[in-house]
Amino acid sequence: MTVDSSDRPTQAKAEQEKAGVRATGNGGPYSAESRLGGHAPTTQRVARSLPFSDERHLQAHHWLVEEAYLLDAQHYEDWLGLLTEDIHYIMPVRVTTAMSAGYDSAPKMAHFDENKYSLSRRVARFLTEHAWTEDPPSRLRHYVANVRTFASEKPDEIVVDSAVLLYRSRGDVREATVLSAGREDLLRRTPDGTGWQLARRTILVDDSVLRTQNLAIFL
Repeated sequence: MTVDSSDRPTQAKAEQEKAGVRATGNGGPYSAESRLGGHAPTTQRVARSLPFSDERHLQAHHWLVEEAYLLDAQHYEDWLGLLTEDIHYIMPVRVTTAMSAGYDSAPKMAHFDENKYSLSRRVARFLTEHAWTEDPPSRLRHYVANVRTFASEKPDEIVVDSAVLLYRSRGDVREATVLSAGREDLLRRTPDGTGWQLARRTILVDDSVLRTQNLAIFL
């Protein structure tokens, strides 16, 4: 039987719902379509956003601000310590489509699609003389806003939505780059229960064409 291509987004959504996969606030899930995302945690939000006075929300907001400082200062080895061993870090390629299309990113295509090993190799390269894309290093500023937190079916994991604006300047001639994106994170309590680690990050940039020289940085 021939299947009309226009029915594919609807069929894909139906298959995901049948499998018990809930769409995220950022239009996911994306890990399920990734080669490296097979190991990724699939925890999803289960209710409305938590009030700003909730202790989990306050802790998550504080975590994001501290992470932004590490990324601005390019303390990438310390940043790796904030990630779980099963981290999945993905930034799909955005496309412009009609509302009826049912998707807004290129299937199985991503600017970043990484696990803990690949992220650690990128960080290790920064410490060598071969990291020419960041020598001299960029001047970075991550602005984090619109933080919303959600409980999940697991008491030790929460889902966190945020908006991030990255200002990046490098050299003295080229114009600075500004990237706007929405992020959905999954934070998991550390084994000792005293803090949080990042177990999954989906980054959806607000441009279909990135106007930057390279992506040798993290969002």
